[in-house]
Amino acid sequence: MPPIAFEWRSAAVDEGEPDVKLVFAVLRVVVAISILAAIVAQLQLSLHVWQTQGVRNVALQVVNFFSFFTIDSNVASVVILAIGAGLLLAGRTDVPRYTLLRAIVVSYMVVTGIVYNLLLRGIELPQGSTVPWSNEILHVVGPLYLLLDWLFAPGRSPLPWRSIRAIVVFPIVWVVYTLVRGPFTISEITHKPWYPYPFLDPATSPEGYASVAFYVILIAVTIGATGAGVVWVSRRVPATPAAPAVPA
Repeated sequence: MPPIAFEWRSAAVDEGEPDVKLVFAVLRVVVAISILAAIVAQLQLSLHVWQTQGVRNVALQVVNFFSFFTIDSNVASVVILAIGAGLLLAGRTDVPRYTLLRAIVVSYMVVTGIVYNLLLRGIELPQGSTVPWSNEILHVVGPLYLLLDWLFAPGRSPLPWRSIRAIVVFPIVWVVYTLVRGPFTISEITHKPWYPYPFLDPATSPEGYASVAFYVILIAVTIGATGAGVVWVSRRVPATPAAPAVPA
């Protein structure tokens, strides 16, 4: 028998209470705007830092900025939250494709929060000086809200277990892109190969590529486990009574 708290929540949400939908729609808009503002604020500060440091190839620095997994995940979150707010306001249940994309983004944001707070908090990253409030929104507030939204917001439909394969695609592509691009991208600031995170740089990792491989495998396992948890929630705690059962 499922937990009583889950039964109560599902029943309340499944009745389609307008107040519940409106609350989550407003929350999604507020968080989306906050994340977007955080990204813009950090980019503006980075542009200023690059200018004061005499960086000439600003376009390359901007590409580097958007090569951070954190930035990519948060940009995707803005889009997903905006679409989700629109669906709630229109009184529509999430279509399966949107639910899958939402699950993907939730997985990435949760992993972003875990990795940052366990491995990167307090470490200065290559984009230059950080905006404190922006940093907290991108690495704490955003991930936490996306998780809570997945657990409690109405409209979610159950996902098949094969959805995990879709969740791990982008991280694999991103790691390959990062490791292949790094040696050929020389920073104007450090005059060394550029990597978005220190644990992916073989020159700064204790055991070189062996350490990089360890962290890549560890993060891959974390993403896979998080994705499995996200899919499990969609199957165990369905948000819509009319959603059909899905095959494994």
